[in-house]
Amino acid sequence: MPAILTSLLDTDLYKFTMWQAMLHRHPQTQAEYEFVCRNTPQYPLAELLDEVNTELDHLCRLRFAPDELDYLAGLRFIRSDFVDFLRIFQFQRAFIRATAEGDQLRIVVRGPQVHVMGFEIHVLSIVNELYFRRFDPAAALAEGRVRLQHKIHQLQELASEVALAHPFELFDFGVRRRYSGAWQREVVQAFARETGQWFKGTSNVLLARDLGLVPIGTMAHEYLQTYQALGVRLRDFQKAALEDWVQEYRGDLGIALTDTVGMDAFLADFDLYFAKLFDGLRHDSGDPIAWGEKALAHYDKLRIDAHTKRLVFSDSLDVPRALQLYHHFGNRTQLGFGIGTQLANDMGLPPLHIVMKLTHANGQPVAKLSDSPGKLLCDDPTFLAYLRQVFNVPA
Repeated sequence: MPAILTSLLDTDLYKFTMWQAMLHRHPQTQAEYEFVCRNTPQYPLAELLDEVNTELDHLCRLRFAPDELDYLAGLRFIRSDFVDFLRIFQFQRAFIRATAEGDQLRIVVRGPQVHVMGFEIHVLSIVNELYFRRFDPAAALAEGRVRLQHKIHQLQELASEVALAHPFELFDFGVRRRYSGAWQREVVQAFARETGQWFKGTSNVLLARDLGLVPIGTMAHEYLQTYQALGVRLRDFQKAALEDWVQEYRGDLGIALTDTVGMDAFLADFDLYFAKLFDGLRHDSGDPIAWGEKALAHYDKLRIDAHTKRLVFSDSLDVPRALQLYHHFGNRTQLGFGIGTQLANDMGLPPLHIVMKLTHANGQPVAKLSDSPGKLLCDDPTFLAYLRQVFNVPA
């Protein structure tokens, strides 16, 4: 079969935006990432090992094509020296290793962060597509198309409702857990064609380029987590990360991620300075309504008009949940809804809950104290306890 990945643009925009920031500010950082499957697959992922290694071999032969570099250079927040770096960039096979441990697939990446951070989304796309190839494709695609049309119909019904103060805006965030690259393209094309009033873009840079859509994304947890090991006082790592982001992008890409150590600890650092400089906040764990209410209360306390800010929801959303959140908050602030698995892999098959998370930077452990307990990832209990103590986060 043809290789799963044929373009290095076939990844999330925030990989590039974080990549540029780290290249400019901390290019010497060493990092380690580890693949984790959080649920029980229908067959052992270790069975995919040979195919995964073949796909990784192919990935490490890919380079950015001139037209791909031209597209990136046309994004106003991408700098010319970063494009020059990408012009000579190639993934190094020595930095990634896939093995089997019993039934488990183990994938570990180690090396300079600016040379290994891009592996994440590509690895997840590879594992997902290889996994789902073993199920009946005709049945999966038939069911997926039925469900896709139902989602489109749900959105189209918005046209008959009384308009709220702010519009409903939907984004595709499905690269990492998609059924396949071809299916994600079909889904995004369908939403763009049939619900263009509400569908505003995709995190997939390749699809954004090919389909004339807006590429969507700013930062992920790995960006903030890295600052836990960059020499700043641990209590100040969020402020240091946000400050570097502000200096790097000067007003662009202004949605901050809030749950690296929980919403309460984030808001304690998100003072008037940052609240004015950032356009809004992204939710990725915990109860979304409680989170949104905390965000709006925080803006109110700072005497900032919430109608000038944006709340982006991206945690395990489907269309009905996104619409529910829209009706709750749509008269109070600008909104955005990033749907991943439920757009790109709703085929009647149980999806894989796979991640590839940063575990160490510069030889030190890093952690995420998510507002959803199941999303916690740290293999060093001593550091985790210290982080909880510093930010007063209960176990």
